[in-house]
Amino acid sequence: MASEARRRAELRLPERDRMPRWVPRAIGLLMAAVVGLATAAWLIDKLRDLLVVLLVSLFLSFAMEPAVNWLARRGWKRGLGTAVVFLAFTVAVAGFVAAMASVLADQITKLIDAAPGYLADIERWADDQFSIQISTDDLRAQFTEGGSAASLLGDVAGNLVSVGSTVVNVAIQMLTVALFTFYLVADGPRLRRLVCSALAPARQAAVMRGWELAIDKTGGYIYSRTLLAMAAFLVHWAAFAIIGVPFPIPLAMWVGVLSQFVPVVGTYLAGLLPLLIALLDEPISALWVAVVVLAYQQIENYLLAPRVTAHTMNIHPAVAFGAVLVGAALLGSAGALLAVPAAATVQAFVSTYIKRHELIESELFETHEDEDGEDAADDTDNPVDTGEPQA
Repeated sequence: MASEARRRAELRLPERDRMPRWVPRAIGLLMAAVVGLATAAWLIDKLRDLLVVLLVSLFLSFAMEPAVNWLARRGWKRGLGTAVVFLAFTVAVAGFVAAMASVLADQITKLIDAAPGYLADIERWADDQFSIQISTDDLRAQFTEGGSAASLLGDVAGNLVSVGSTVVNVAIQMLTVALFTFYLVADGPRLRRLVCSALAPARQAAVMRGWELAIDKTGGYIYSRTLLAMAAFLVHWAAFAIIGVPFPIPLAMWVGVLSQFVPVVGTYLAGLLPLLIALLDEPISALWVAVVVLAYQQIENYLLAPRVTAHTMNIHPAVAFGAVLVGAALLGSAGALLAVPAAATVQAFVSTYIKRHELIESELFETHEDEDGEDAADDTDNPVDTGEPQA
């Protein structure tokens, strides 16, 4: 009996040493996942430009859809309403580009003509103030007729208002964005029906909630930025005309558009061009331009922007700045432009699923901004933006 039990045990031993059945399956799934991830990374790298175009098109469709929906509710056909909105947007962009190109071309030409005089003034100033003899004859010769600098800057000035060969690629990309955007806006309801028809009702509600938030937040972003850009344009136009800065209308357009639609650094870039042009025309005017730009920025930050964004899109400046950095790191300039409305959409979507409670008593909750020591801006009275309209 003992030998029979030993023999059976020896027969069962190989079965215990055999690899479990789930191990080969797990190894196969792991290898498939690695291959799938590598393939996805390769496709994303190869299709990066197309993905950026699709993201920009989606952003533009979110921005234009509120206007198209407004026209559709008043009896317009959706395709015609989309075409009208597209035409208005194209005319506005083309007018801005043409105005700025003419300003830059004219100012570069004036810089070429005035450069020898500026160099002579620098030479005299160094001699009078510090008794330093500086010879700028060779440099001045570069800006005279036939000089290499004059020729180079003249070519640049001419190319600002002409169509170069490199513009063809940009035009193709813009046409691609326009086609995708037109489709996403004109066939928006049909596209949403197609997407949601493949989902369960509960998931359809979540998708449509996110889609609605994206349209509301992106449209609110464009609406608020446009209002602030118009205000900046009007104020700077009047100020530049009073100061006597050349080309007050195009420069006011530059300040209005750049300061509102370029995240984070747009305000500083916007003031550089009118400051430089005023400095070339009349140095004392540059001082007044700087005063106007800085003063208006304070008025906008503390009076205009809070009132406008309170009804459109509310996002903390630190969150906006961080979103711009992340967007620029992922997608470059396109990501920086898309970052703020994307962050506002995510913030509003996440906030709808966060349950908020009453705050306990703590000194760390108080800002101590009032003279009496009371909190001047209690967060419980100003809840985080959830995407829902406030009463």
